[in-house]
Amino acid sequence: MGRRSQEDRDAMTVEIGFALVSAAFLAAAAFVAVTMTTVYFDLPRTAERVLVRIGAVVAAVVFVARLVDVLWGFPRRGSRRPADTHGPQAPSQPSQPGRTSPDS
Repeated sequence: MGRRSQEDRDAMTVEIGFALVSAAFLAAAAFVAVTMTTVYFDLPRTAERVLVRIGAVVAAVVFVARLVDVLWGFPRRGSRRPADTHGPQAPSQPSQPGRTSPDS
């Protein structure tokens, strides 16, 4: 694999940041959703502890799952257009429905 351009490194940095922030947000939401019952109901202390632990486990699983989902979907270097070509590329689809090519 060749060297990555600054554009590729920036894109990966943004993608990692998005993955971490969205994973943390969803993990926090999952934790709150599981443990919110302790606020509304008068539960025994043991039940509260169990719910908090279950919430922590669910939050950890959601965090890792979201992180993997976002980063796994990030396109690989080979699937993008080569870095040495500049300018717009020809469209892969006809410009108008029912036409066979943009020049039709």
